Amino acid sequence: MKRPQVVAGDVPADIAEIFRKSSELAIDCEMMGLNPNRDRLCIVQIMVEKGPCVLVQVDESAGAPEMRALFENPDIIKIFHYARTDLLFLKMRLGIDTRNVYCTKIASRLARTYTDRHGLKELVREIIGESMDKSLQSSDWGREKLTEEQVTYAAYDVAYLFQIKRELEKMLVREQRRELATRLFDFLPVRLELDRHGFALDLFEH
Repeated sequence: MKRPQVVAGDVPADIAEIFRKSSELAIDCEMMGLNPNRDRLCIVQIMVEKGPCVLVQVDESAGAPEMRALFENPDIIKIFHYARTDLLFLKMRLGIDTRNVYCTKIASRLARTYTDRHGLKELVREIIGESMDKSLQSSDWGREKLTEEQVTYAAYDVAYLFQIKRELEKMLVREQRRELATRLFDFLPVRLELDRHGFALDLFEH
């Protein structure tokens, strides 16, 4: 994998054109914390399989029109791992309503019912056969200049998602849960609205 391009504010126009022609994009976000009311959205990683990867250093005050156009395009599948958090930050911090989402964590929970380990590190280990170092997940993503270690870490967070999606799709079809997965992906906007209004608990609980 080539070194990702670290850019300020938005996806460059030439790379956005490549992304627009893709059927799938892998996306991840890095924040200062996990509270969208308090914590800043710092980095958005976007990658096309066997193509460029960009790390956008977010300027929340300026918006990101190229990124918004890509993420709101219903013809492009956006692959996330644990989409719920990333989508909420994109909505609350940049006003982006991401469409056509595929969440590998939801897919894993539906397909891999033989385990309760559904983190990205575990999926990479089982499906791809590689070891993933997650120690930089909690590093300072708000710094002006990212370290080389952060850049590499952020890129691999998206690079694995394409293969993971393909393998989980096979399992979902085999276990006859693919349609259920689609319905859960479609439900994500409702889940985000509940999160925005403070309904963190499952409203279906007793």
